[in-house]
Amino acid sequence: MNNGIFRTTMLLSLLTGMFIFIGSAIGGTGGMVIAFIFAIVMNMGAWWFSGTMALRFSGAREVTPEEAPELHHMVESLAQRAEMPKPKVCMIDSDVPNAFATGRNPQNGAVAVTTGIMALLDRDELAGVVAHELAHIKHYDTLISSIAATIGGAITMLAELAMWGMIFGGLSGDEDDDGGLADMVGGILMIILAPIAAMIVQMAISRSREFSADAGGARILGDPLPLASALERLEQLHQAPQVAEQEQVNPATSHMYIINPLRGGMAGLFRTHPDTGERIKRLRELDRNPSAMAA
Repeated sequence: MNNGIFRTTMLLSLLTGMFIFIGSAIGGTGGMVIAFIFAIVMNMGAWWFSGTMALRFSGAREVTPEEAPELHHMVESLAQRAEMPKPKVCMIDSDVPNAFATGRNPQNGAVAVTTGIMALLDRDELAGVVAHELAHIKHYDTLISSIAATIGGAITMLAELAMWGMIFGGLSGDEDDDGGLADMVGGILMIILAPIAAMIVQMAISRSREFSADAGGARILGDPLPLASALERLEQLHQAPQVAEQEQVNPATSHMYIINPLRGGMAGLFRTHPDTGERIKRLRELDRNPSAMAA
């Protein structure tokens, strides 16, 4: 098991453990069991429906080979090089350049690109982006991110339930009881910190998988420089104020894009993507180290 897969597995386990712990804190052993069963049900839902929901939320539509022959040929050729089934090819009618992949496994994958990214990038750069998205599908990153988002959302929901439970039940106890006060303070800390911790773990998973997909895409294409060039151009364009104003992306799917389309405010503070400059640096290091490309 490589380091990226091990790290992701540990982070997902940590999220699940947090979910079960909060369930136990709220409802004791019974709450822990319910939280565990709930986690399994949610993960099964994420496994089955995440791809369809992501495409719907983003406004992506599947295109035929007649509508986009060059894009279909590119996806098919790169999928063959990656030794994986050809995913669905989808397009988003948006001038803002971006792309993402979804699907619970390589047999049910989909690659979506905006009309803006097809107009901006040259053929080699677009191939680098598509290869990056195919690497996400091949490594099951889209499933992993969906599960992480589902568990993270459930942790936030449980924290809110605990808050209302304290308001209507826990706060009615004897305030002079030191034990009760300690439980109250512990409960308040859990309510505040649990969703933040879940968000941090989700971000760690997303950032780790982006680096992995960059390297995987470079190996599929056989050259890391087109993706590095594409990321550089995309980052420059997304920094432009007029582009930021155009970006209307559902926050639930923002972590899936090759460049995070949410900027500023809390979205800028809690980045779901690693620094683009660092991604470009690592890709250029791959170009200088052919042995790493073959790894």
